[in-house]
Amino acid sequence: MDITTTEEDVAAGHRSAAATDPAAGPTPETTAAEATTAEATARRSGQPVAVWVLAFAAMVSFMGIGLVDPILKSIAANLDATPSQVSLLFTSYLLVTSIAMLVTSFVSGRFGGRTTLMAGLAVIIVFSTLAGTSDSVAALVGWRAGWGLGNALFIATALAAIIAVARGGAEKAVTLYEAALGVGISVGPLVGAVLGTVNWRAPFFGVAVLMGIALLAISLFLKDKVKVTQAIRPADPIRALGHGGLLVLGIAALLYNGGFFAVLAFTPFTLPYSAFGIGFLFFGWGVLLGICAVWGAPWMHRRFGLTNAFAITLAVFTLILAALAVVVDNHIAVTVLVIACGAPLGVLNTLFTETAMNVSPVPRAVASAGYNFVRFLGAAASPFICGKLGEEIGLAAPYWFGAACVVAGLAVLLMFGRKYLAAINCRH
Repeated sequence: MDITTTEEDVAAGHRSAAATDPAAGPTPETTAAEATTAEATARRSGQPVAVWVLAFAAMVSFMGIGLVDPILKSIAANLDATPSQVSLLFTSYLLVTSIAMLVTSFVSGRFGGRTTLMAGLAVIIVFSTLAGTSDSVAALVGWRAGWGLGNALFIATALAAIIAVARGGAEKAVTLYEAALGVGISVGPLVGAVLGTVNWRAPFFGVAVLMGIALLAISLFLKDKVKVTQAIRPADPIRALGHGGLLVLGIAALLYNGGFFAVLAFTPFTLPYSAFGIGFLFFGWGVLLGICAVWGAPWMHRRFGLTNAFAITLAVFTLILAALAVVVDNHIAVTVLVIACGAPLGVLNTLFTETAMNVSPVPRAVASAGYNFVRFLGAAASPFICGKLGEEIGLAAPYWFGAACVVAGLAVLLMFGRKYLAAINCRH
């Protein structure tokens, strides 16, 4: 899923607001000499504790994305659920996240970054704990939806808060945040596997404990109010989708997520591995995804141009999905292909988000909210559709569905988005 730069871009559009916070460094009134002295002091003293606390909390938050992967089969067995029913753990979580993205900027602007972060963490703690007490898959899906609300409040605010309190400029803060994100995505499946060997409920309680630690740390070390953005009305992101370029990118990303979640949400049901096996599989996938998101995407953009970079990586991902459908009964081949697909996914996550943030004239926070609203709808629908196809047609069907979605996304980009991509490429 395109998570690697979304929060960065929410914050990037409001760095000027963050810069007015005393914790963010020199204010516009600071003299040049004072600014130079402050920067030198920052380099010597390193980052404040608050930055590391926020990075830790972000890491734990992103662990929640892949946490349930290793225990999907265990949940299905213990709660007498089908793959499509269990896949609703992704659907409810992402659907609520999608809708909540429309109001997170309004909330953080109204109540401040620190309060929004703490509220998000508190919501995650409550609902992850309740998820661990579930006696039915319906209850688990419902509690997971509440978890999605907390996650939306937290991830939409976390990077902006890190930038506001970090020393040495936004670039260092973004590097710390993306490192935390990469670690969270890759380690989440391992944590789910380790705790899942105790009991399928343990990963949910484990997240609650880790988030409790993060909440306590933020309350102790992030004392000052953090202004992360000006208020945005909930209707503004919807209006922003009236720009053709942003709408095209959102629809293409929605379709791309059809393939992304065919891999993430359905693959555990095609393999005979234990929770540990699934955990290590998606650990390798997450590591490659993170590496290619940070270093692969910029290289592809420079080497081939934006349009060709999209075309190449979407084509490669389509071929991998088709190959998964063909070799779905060969467990070794599926394992290799799933790990390998982390490479194009990492590149595409970054390309999609950076393009969406630069394709329209609206403020980045508004563009980000509108874009995320559309793309997460695809992320919410795909797991359930893939589960149903796997149950009623066969194990290969979800991968063919994913490949068709990705091809459709590429067609949308090339037919309706080429002029927007070319304009961005010229500016960069």
